[in-house]
Amino acid sequence: MTSDPSQVRTRQWRGGKTTADDFPLTELRDRVAPDDAAVWVDLRAPSHDDLRLVADVLGLDHVALEDAVTRRERTKLDRYDGYIFLNLYAASATKGRLALHEVSAFVCDRALVTVRDDDAFDMDGLVRRWDDDLGMWSRGVADEAENVRSLLLYGLLDQVVDGQLDAVQALDDETDAVEELVFDDAPQGREIQHRSFRLRKNLAALRRVALPMREILSTLLRRDTELVPNTMRPYYQDVYDHALHVGEWTDGLRDLVADLLETRIALQDNRLNEVMKKVTSWAAIIAVPTAVTGFFGQNLAFPGRDATSGFVVSSVVLVLLGVGLYGVFKRNDWL
Repeated sequence: MTSDPSQVRTRQWRGGKTTADDFPLTELRDRVAPDDAAVWVDLRAPSHDDLRLVADVLGLDHVALEDAVTRRERTKLDRYDGYIFLNLYAASATKGRLALHEVSAFVCDRALVTVRDDDAFDMDGLVRRWDDDLGMWSRGVADEAENVRSLLLYGLLDQVVDGQLDAVQALDDETDAVEELVFDDAPQGREIQHRSFRLRKNLAALRRVALPMREILSTLLRRDTELVPNTMRPYYQDVYDHALHVGEWTDGLRDLVADLLETRIALQDNRLNEVMKKVTSWAAIIAVPTAVTGFFGQNLAFPGRDATSGFVVSSVVLVLLGVGLYGVFKRNDWL
């Protein structure tokens, strides 16, 4: 079975320079053979034949291959004999909606293999990032195949973490929008509930895939593992700092959303108290004329009955008591 060209991308570097693009997978064994060669293979929705060919050439374990093609694996780094396996999630957020794009990677001595299910992950952007790093390569960072491989992995990790940073920034903007709704004078209860629930769900999902990135980068930076050359350590350390920032930012936003929900409940209680004070005040004001008219409506003799003076006196009493109560409640900020 021949591979669909749209599903496989390949590239070879030698001496820090691109020497071949989109070569057939059947040439993979020859491409990784030279000591100064570094090869990238990208498999999108790979076929069994492609996976078996790559696994035979690079000596990949079937357990790692199963993790690579299984969706919704957790973010992790596994060490095997001669290579490491990573499962990562790039993130993007638009209009308060979070999308996670899974990508797996095998990091071998002379090869980086990426496996993804669809085109959601911006692989073209990653290739442009690698191309932009040619200036760094010319300064001696990528004189050896090991450095090229580390630089390719650095570009992948950096793009993933940068995407997570952009996503948490978008969720931060959504938090600001929810905050404005909470303090808006016009009640928007259902809108606040819907958006705050979606926001907390997105933050939980982003936190679940972002926090393990710190452990992955920490493992890569450990000197006893010898996974990252000394020349690349500052770059990996920068990615590690960004991963820390993503985790801390996500935790801070989760706490902020919880505080906003508590504030909303407190504001609702305050508004209810204000409404109750107004209702009680108006009920008291209305009760006064009701009591006066009820008294003068009794079927027994009283001063001013059946006289104009009695009507005038009762009317003046109604107005004075009503205005007096209104003034008292207004002064006490009940109205």
